[in-house]
Amino acid sequence: MNMRKTNELPRAERLTTLSPLKEFRAYQRKLPHWEQPGSLYFVTFNTSDGFVLSDEAKDLVFGAVKFHSGKKYELHALVVMDTHVHLVAQPSEKSKDIFYSIAEIMHSIKSYTANRLQKFSGKKGSVWVYESYDRIIRDEKEYLEKMNYIINNPLKAGLVREPDEYKWLFYKGQGVD
Repeated sequence: MNMRKTNELPRAERLTTLSPLKEFRAYQRKLPHWEQPGSLYFVTFNTSDGFVLSDEAKDLVFGAVKFHSGKKYELHALVVMDTHVHLVAQPSEKSKDIFYSIAEIMHSIKSYTANRLQKFSGKKGSVWVYESYDRIIRDEKEYLEKMNYIINNPLKAGLVREPDEYKWLFYKGQGVD
């Protein structure tokens, strides 16, 4: 496999990130992004300055992320907070050996929810910060660390006494004793 350094990519290729993923790809906007077919990812995306998600908005975002699970990705964990969202997901195969890219997945979620949230709130302008933070999860230790981080996020924020009390939290194995 030929890997190219981000700074060697032509400008047009760096900006064309919504294409399906067939092999390792690295690109950069403000943040570096690495994508490897079949990998698990920890992703965080934030609301734009001053945009706080209401309970109704959190319902919409939570539902939108869950909607694509089993279609574009396998969702392992999700938490929707007032100003940000964390998730752990593994992109699905689109066709033989071609996977959905993180950029495609994030575009689906952010575009749909931004349009709906603007209609709800009557506000114009950006709902989401353009770029998301994503990281390939490299091993079981990191996977457990990211899962625990997501599960305990509402607790650490002082919103609940027990993680499962938080309405906008999902994780694999939830409710299983």
